[in-house]
Amino acid sequence: MADDAEKTEEPTQKKIDDAREEGNVPKSQDTSGVVTLFIAILSFLMLFPYMSQHLLLLFKYYFSLIGSELDKAFMIDIAIVTIKEFLLIIMPVAIAVAVAGVMAALAQFGFLFTTKAIMPDFKKIDPIKGTKNLFSMKKLIEGVKITFKSFTTLGVGFIFFFYFITELPTVAMFGLGEQLIWLRDKAIIIAFVMVLIIFVFAMIDIVIVRKQYFDGLKMSKQEIKDEMKNMEGDPLIKSKIRQIQMQASRKRMMSEVPHADVVVTNPTHYAVAIKYDEEKSHAPIVVAKGMDHIAQQIKKIARENNVHIVQNPPLARSLYAEVELDKPIPEALFGAVAEVLAYVYKMNKKRL
Repeated sequence: MADDAEKTEEPTQKKIDDAREEGNVPKSQDTSGVVTLFIAILSFLMLFPYMSQHLLLLFKYYFSLIGSELDKAFMIDIAIVTIKEFLLIIMPVAIAVAVAGVMAALAQFGFLFTTKAIMPDFKKIDPIKGTKNLFSMKKLIEGVKITFKSFTTLGVGFIFFFYFITELPTVAMFGLGEQLIWLRDKAIIIAFVMVLIIFVFAMIDIVIVRKQYFDGLKMSKQEIKDEMKNMEGDPLIKSKIRQIQMQASRKRMMSEVPHADVVVTNPTHYAVAIKYDEEKSHAPIVVAKGMDHIAQQIKKIARENNVHIVQNPPLARSLYAEVELDKPIPEALFGAVAEVLAYVYKMNKKRL
């Protein structure tokens, strides 16, 4: 029992699908962060001329206002122009970052739409439980990880920054345009070095997150058995249903025996009831068949209803093995069955 309680088995696909429906998916915040940061930097570099142009237009607008009398309507115009230009500057980068965040999420766990994750859960606002979570070992480890990643990233960035600072005496002799180009190039280098470090941490994080996720979904042997029962039905219930179905089928089969033309037996183990109706079928139909106890019941009902019982062991075995219930006999058995029916019809005429 102790082994069954241990969650040592890999989660089933149903367990994973159920967790996904609850909004529980393996998501690495570091991976999403590095993708959005990379796209943000790339977008900024690609849109820098466009952003500079709008920023320059905004400053020219401000300079054109020098000496103008300020009133309430004029201040509103300044605010509208400022907001408009800032939106034109910021929106392209913001849209690119938003798309990058969505793509990063899709790359990790695919498309997912569920409202269960945002449904109110009062257990989450339990102050006692919240305090325990705040000072839990998991939170401590997360804090150490964040601190280590931050110090490593900033430390490497500072090393590059310190190295570039040594070039300042030489850069000071450049023109303003060349100094800005130098500053831009060094900023790009530092930014991409830091992004590269964050990317390495993100790749490590996504491996850890996925391992923790699937470890958290691991199941015990008993849980797997219970899930299989729920999916396929309890074997005891299924067995009971099959038993009821067989009883109903047997009862219906026995009700056809009184209408049969003949019952072929072997004579103890097999009994097959045959009926021939030229208007309904081109060949005789097996309306009932059985072995041992069921065979004895078929013969008993046949005697009670004056249905002929003919002993023909080879034919009885062949009919039982080769012909399904309510199916016509095959051509290979036509001759033998015809002889039996001819004998029965002859006996019926004598009886009359």
